[in-house]
Amino acid sequence: MQRRRTITGTLINTAVFILLEIAALGMLRHGNGLQDFFITKAAHGFLGNVWGLTETIKGYASLRKENDRLAEEVFRLTEVLTRLENEVGNNAAGDSAAFASGLPGRYEFIPAEVLKNSVNKQHNYLIIGKGSEDGVTPQTGIITSRGVIGIVDAVSKHYSYAISFLNSDSSISARIGKDGSSGPMSWDGKGMGNALLREIPLQMKFEEGDTVYTSGFSSIFPPDIPIGRITGSRIVNGATYEINVSLFQDFSAVRYVCLVRNRELDEILSLEKGDTEE
Repeated sequence: MQRRRTITGTLINTAVFILLEIAALGMLRHGNGLQDFFITKAAHGFLGNVWGLTETIKGYASLRKENDRLAEEVFRLTEVLTRLENEVGNNAAGDSAAFASGLPGRYEFIPAEVLKNSVNKQHNYLIIGKGSEDGVTPQTGIITSRGVIGIVDAVSKHYSYAISFLNSDSSISARIGKDGSSGPMSWDGKGMGNALLREIPLQMKFEEGDTVYTSGFSSIFPPDIPIGRITGSRIVNGATYEINVSLFQDFSAVRYVCLVRNRELDEILSLEKGDTEE
C-alpha cells in the first residue's frame, strides 16, 4: 500500500514539474522580447531542418525516377540508331547485305538496372532488375555503350541472374577492327579491365590501340559493339597470337545496362543441334 502511494506521489510531482516548466517558458517568452526572439528562432530552425530533410528525401526519390526515365529513353534512342545505321549500311552495300537487313528485327533491346554486381571473385555475377515478365530469357546478352557486360543465365518473374564477363567460365567472339580476324575473348582473371583475345592468325596485321569489337558470329551479341583497345600481344606455340585487350567498360561503375535478346535464338540453337524439320 505504501509503495502504491509512493508511485502516485512521484507521478503527481512529475506532472506538476512539467506544468511549471511550461508556464515558465510561456512567461519567459512573453516577458522578454530578446528571449522571445531566440526561442522563436530555435523553433523555426528546427522546423526548417525537418522540412529540408523531407524535401531532400522527396527530391532523391524524384531524381531516381528521372534517372530511370532517362535510362529508358537512352536505350530507345540506341535501338533507333542501330536500326538506322543498319538501314544505311544495307542501302550502300546493295543486294550483298540482304541477310544483314534482318539484323534490327532479330534483336530486342530491354533497358534495365543492375541491382547487384560482384567484381572481386573468379566467378563474378550480376543481378538484373528485369525478368521473364519483361521478356528476358536465358542466353540474353547484356551490354552498355562501352562493351559487353555478361549473359543472362537464369530468370524469375522480375529478376535475372547473369554470368559476368569477369568470370573465368565466360567467353565471347570478338574481332579486331571492323573487318579483321575473329577469335574467342575472355577475361584474363587478373585486372578488372583486362581481357585476352586468342587464336588470331599470325598473318593478321594489327597495332596497339586498334579497337576490338564483337564479331557478330555469336547468336547472343550483335556485331560491332566496341569492347576495348589492343595493348600488347604474344605468339602462342608459334601458331597464333594471344592479344591483350584493355576494356572500355569500368565494371565497378556499371548501373544501367541494355539487355539484348535474339528473337531467333531458339531456331539457331535447334539448327546447330541438327533438330531441323523434315
